Amino acid sequence: MKIKIMAFLRQEDGLTIVEYAVAAGLITAAVAAAFFALGGTINGIIVALDGYLTAPAA
Repeated sequence: MKIKIMAFLRQEDGLTIVEYAVAAGLITAAVAAAFFALGGTINGIIVALDGYLTAPAA
């Protein structure tokens, strides 16, 4: 049993999967941060446009 566990721990195929999972997590976090940062900017633009559209005409 100990030999099988040691062989499993030495196996490098699993490390590749873990590396892909970590990379995917980092990319997801970066995309979420970008959407969060851009969301505030886009919201400000929409609010400004709404103010221009709903302001009484002079």
